[in-house]
Amino acid sequence: MPANPALPRPEPVLFEAVSTPAHSFHRGLFLLLAGITLAWSILGGAVFLLVGAWPVFGFLGAESLLALGLVLLHHRRAGRAQEVVRLAEGRITVRRVDGRGRRSEASMDAYWAQVELNEREGLALVRRGHRIPVGIFLSEAEKEDLAGALRQALAAYRRPFFDNPQLR
Repeated sequence: MPANPALPRPEPVLFEAVSTPAHSFHRGLFLLLAGITLAWSILGGAVFLLVGAWPVFGFLGAESLLALGLVLLHHRRAGRAQEVVRLAEGRITVRRVDGRGRRSEASMDAYWAQVELNEREGLALVRRGHRIPVGIFLSEAEKEDLAGALRQALAAYRRPFFDNPQLR
């Protein structure tokens, strides 16, 4: 007999959905924005230099660099944000990471969880008045798709499967 008895296997993951904010801003678009912003600063600064208001030139450059820095910061933080909805081991869990890297987690018993979708409050998992909002980064159509997939996964979890060798 082996020294270590076999560990019980963890229950498989029945459903998992990962959502992130939309990332339509890629490097080429940032370079285009930077080029337009810097060209505006240089041309506008040249006009102010010709008029004799030379201090404005420095402010235009600083303002443009600040705006581009804020755009980069926003894009970097939005890249870290995500939400994971997972159904495993009898629990449905929602894990979130915001743009600053702060993590939050909420879970409930999957057997009693209900999926609720309405216009006013959005998509949520509900059990006895306890609400867990879901799909905060998704559009309305994507929320409807996620709600349908969650309902199917929860229904499949609640429907027992009995493997009776005599019925094979």
